[in-house]
Amino acid sequence: MSKPKTMIARPAVLTRALCVAFGLAALGVSAAEQAAPAAKPAKAVRPAPAVKPAMKPIVEDRAMALLKATSERLAAAKSMAFTATASYEYPSKLGPAIVYTMRYDVAMQRPDRLRVIVPGDGPAMEFYYDGKAVMAFAPVENLAAIAEAPPTIDAMLKQMYQTAGFFFPFSDVIAADPFTPLAQGVKTAFYVGPSGVVGGVKTDMVVWADNEVFMQLWIGVDDKLPRRVRAVYRADPLRLRHDLEFTNWQLDAPLAAEVFTSEKAKSADKAPFAHPMALPPGVKPVGAAKPASSGGKQ
Repeated sequence: MSKPKTMIARPAVLTRALCVAFGLAALGVSAAEQAAPAAKPAKAVRPAPAVKPAMKPIVEDRAMALLKATSERLAAAKSMAFTATASYEYPSKLGPAIVYTMRYDVAMQRPDRLRVIVPGDGPAMEFYYDGKAVMAFAPVENLAAIAEAPPTIDAMLKQMYQTAGFFFPFSDVIAADPFTPLAQGVKTAFYVGPSGVVGGVKTDMVVWADNEVFMQLWIGVDDKLPRRVRAVYRADPLRLRHDLEFTNWQLDAPLAAEVFTSEKAKSADKAPFAHPMALPPGVKPVGAAKPASSGGKQ
């Protein structure tokens, strides 16, 4: 009997931590040197290493004002469509990182409609949410997972991440309130300067960081829409870079209800959602406590 198929999310790559061991050389002195301390050359006194002063957090009003402006612009949109192109680095055995790229064609309507088409690179995938159910569809395999969902985009995305490991790199952009997490978690924020390179659009560059991630953002001067985000995670010892570029912005355009569903997905072979970190049946997690012995042999 063949094993049942499951629809497993394909999240961005998480890098492994590297362990580095340092060896310390022990220096000894001979017995002759111990007997004649006067002849022993004076030891050079090494100056104490300079202690760098802790950098004071910088949170500029101008930077936060730009982040608030783009957040309010996004939150006010009743519907939006855009293309997000995500590029992320993956370590190679040769040393330099390899860059992988994925494109997301996104359409959403507040408060309860979302469609995401992922044509590649990598496996093609389609995602639909109509306020009542979510469908993840793999067109090449003709395989779909369908589940009930809560009535808002924010709640649905949270549920999908917790139960199936699904997430999108642009989730903050379509959130009901993008600014509050930026305001509450900020440790550093400052204005870098103007740019006219990203998408040929005039942008303002801003740096924002908290205890987990360092981000540089390009925000449109005229429309206040995000054009590019570049992130490095503090917990990543390799400092691999994640880039997200936004194009083809359309705000408040009418979207038909048919956009957020798929007849092909409904008629495809079905499989349940499965979390990518879920263990196979009968496999215990590493470090799990053993059951108390009842006196018999196990």
